[in-house]
Amino acid sequence: MRLSDDNGPDDPYIATAAPAYCAANHTVGKLVLSVTNYGVFAAEADALITIADCFTGNRVLACEYPKRSGTQYAYSGAFWIGAVVGRDTLVSVGADGWQRAHEMFPDESPFGEMTRRSIIDPSSSEYEGAVSEQDFISVYTDTYTSGASGLSNDYFGRPHIPLNVQVTQRSYAWSYPYADDFVLFDYSIRNIGVERITKVYMGIYLDADCAPGGGLADATPGDLGAGSEFQDDICGFRETSIETLRVGNTDVAYVDTVNIAWIADVSGDLNDIGQTALPSVTACRIVRTPAEQLDVSFNWWVSHGDASQDFGPQAINSYRNYTTGGTGTPEGDVNKYHVLRNREFDYDQIYTASIRPGDDTWLVPPGDWAQEFANGYDTRFLLSFGPFTIDPGQTLPISFAYVAGENFHVDPTNAIDNLGNDYRPDAYYQNLNFDNLSTNSRWASWVYDNPGVDSDTDGYFGKSIVLCDDTTGYVLDTTVIGGDTLIDTIGVTGVRCDTAYYEGDGVPDFRGASPPPAPDMWLIPELGQIRVRFNGRRSETTRDVFSRDLDFEAYNVYLARDDREPSYVLLAAYDQENYNKYVYQALINEYKLFDTPYSLDSLRTLYGNGDPDWDPLVYTRTRPYLGVPDSAFAFEAQGYNQAEFGVTTPIRKTYEDWRDLNPADYGISSPDSVPDSLQFLLTEDNYFKYYEYEYVITDLLPTVPYYVNVTAADYGSPASGLPSLETSKTVNAKSAFALDSYAADPNASLDVYVWPNPYRIDATYLERGFEGRFSPYSQPIPDRERRIHFANLPPKCTIKIFTLDGDLVREFEHDMDPSDPRAMHDEWDLITRNTQMIVTGIYYYTVEEPNGRTQIGKIVIIM
Repeated sequence: MRLSDDNGPDDPYIATAAPAYCAANHTVGKLVLSVTNYGVFAAEADALITIADCFTGNRVLACEYPKRSGTQYAYSGAFWIGAVVGRDTLVSVGADGWQRAHEMFPDESPFGEMTRRSIIDPSSSEYEGAVSEQDFISVYTDTYTSGASGLSNDYFGRPHIPLNVQVTQRSYAWSYPYADDFVLFDYSIRNIGVERITKVYMGIYLDADCAPGGGLADATPGDLGAGSEFQDDICGFRETSIETLRVGNTDVAYVDTVNIAWIADVSGDLNDIGQTALPSVTACRIVRTPAEQLDVSFNWWVSHGDASQDFGPQAINSYRNYTTGGTGTPEGDVNKYHVLRNREFDYDQIYTASIRPGDDTWLVPPGDWAQEFANGYDTRFLLSFGPFTIDPGQTLPISFAYVAGENFHVDPTNAIDNLGNDYRPDAYYQNLNFDNLSTNSRWASWVYDNPGVDSDTDGYFGKSIVLCDDTTGYVLDTTVIGGDTLIDTIGVTGVRCDTAYYEGDGVPDFRGASPPPAPDMWLIPELGQIRVRFNGRRSETTRDVFSRDLDFEAYNVYLARDDREPSYVLLAAYDQENYNKYVYQALINEYKLFDTPYSLDSLRTLYGNGDPDWDPLVYTRTRPYLGVPDSAFAFEAQGYNQAEFGVTTPIRKTYEDWRDLNPADYGISSPDSVPDSLQFLLTEDNYFKYYEYEYVITDLLPTVPYYVNVTAADYGSPASGLPSLETSKTVNAKSAFALDSYAADPNASLDVYVWPNPYRIDATYLERGFEGRFSPYSQPIPDRERRIHFANLPPKCTIKIFTLDGDLVREFEHDMDPSDPRAMHDEWDLITRNTQMIVTGIYYYTVEEPNGRTQIGKIVIIM
């Protein structure tokens, strides 16, 4: 916030301009999550100050999972911080949900604008400093006291008093299969005031309205399913999870401390006809705090329209009268601070009806409502920790992961059987499936802090499990002390020890294993087909961030009719010819993979005595290779092994005559470093010919859009248990119509035409998939999805639609780069310039080009 120059230390903070509000969606993974630059995340449009993504212009979605499913798992999340400053108890919140208060804001433009970065394209201006495939960075403060949206007096009439903190918020998302179910948040909290801030507690607040499309329809509280939408949510807390780690050849179970606060729909609506299922769960996991030993609290509550029924669990020994008539929503700074620091771990919501009169730990819930609350309600939670002290100018870190998990609900009758017909909360809990959430949560912590990586080079690699055995494979001795495994091998001969790390060194990495970069790709549409050109220099020459190997394995060409990941089908693949060697382990009677793939030549040298006809695939798990003493090997192809261009794969080298002219043979790694004498190595647009590939998609309809993408994949990492990783099918996908284009013929001058013509309202275009495929709404709205298409347009022109009387109905500019595959196409949504739906009639259109050429045509609309 910019302050006036004459502000003294006792003057109120007065903004000189409006804050530069911004909201954006993380969209690269399966979890679509909104973030803002005013302390709010996972927020639906009506919980935001701004409702459009400030980078894309699209409608902001709160928390859609999986992507394009139309199912929302949040209404609003926010960062809370409370502390003692002098003699004041103060709390600042991004949002509190019930009062719709906002107390954190960015600076004015351009100082407060959100920043976007990405590791996807090293040539992009957004690449420098990027951590993930989609970074959003914001800075905001709690120092506004007037002039900002949502800033108001609290429930008790007290105005907002700032703590004087500045928050730098960074959020990171990836598309990799092991990392696409979470978003990592990294906060830096700085004291920008002049007073020490003591007894600081920080918290993550979440109001997760689980509902199809994120809609908030009328609902019946505690209805156990269909129609309940946001009023049938449940939440809980999991402190630990049993995980499995591969140590050498052995799977070892260990206890992972996760501290996860989770929330979900009570039934998943799995058995409700006409209701969109909500089978997943979302959660918050704290992965970094400013200190190891902290007080952690988990509190949940339900906000009821009747204040006297506003309920949240309260322990008898820490009870506080909120003076609001209920025990739920903490209104005002003092009550909020109490919840931040009360050190309670509330029982999971489904156990609410288990608390009976005479309980010596918890206050008894309202008798008439206890079962309703246990069956799910409009639930919120706060996961908090502290205390800390922040001196003036000091900065403290906090990091957490927002994680989603699939298949949480697997039994369609679980809620009815165990919370409805009978009350058996333990049985209900046993039928919930936390497996995928636990796995994704563990990966989130590993990406935050890579196990076995000494990030600060102090010699400590993190916590590990070590197994030592003799040559027969029997474990000799393992002793676990305080989470670390200590091995005593004194006086033992023939000992071999295997080590696997399950926790990092405590220094943040924010890095995970990644596939090779996707190739640069271009689409050249032609009538009835699309030519796909791609250049794989970065894909084939980028080393893995961990192994430092050149682990490129394959290209895959995909086609889809919309941009949802399940819609993409594989059309063609190039896959290097290599093979995996599986080694038989007698102790567990299994074949295991330990090495990276072998080329055919290397296998023939190692095991075939150089025989050019030796075939590794002859040796299977039932008929292994026994040519090495005390060993048995089986060989399997890594991938498709389609490596002969134009023979085993339809993909071909664009420059066949240059296929052996590898720039590396000339000592050249970048097109920018090619001397004049070697310019023949480059294409006209400055790419290496050696890495140029082409594939033609034929037999396409010219009247519908297609999405195309080319991905790159590696061969995985057997040592870490990672399978082959592939770049996202949806990130950087491009769409095109199979029409003649300027990309194919820059001198084209074609006659414009439109379709469908006539346009008939009874033609069921929406039902047949010609409209609504790219709707921002979970249920497409017919009057907002209607489209008339213009084809054969010049890249730059003005389109006008008139009535037969010459009245202008609509005018819009078509201005696109000639290389864009959709440069010759545009759409009209049948909305007039007065924002009204068009009516039945005959209309005519004009297409005016900058060179003076004007084309005229008719459109018939039958509504």
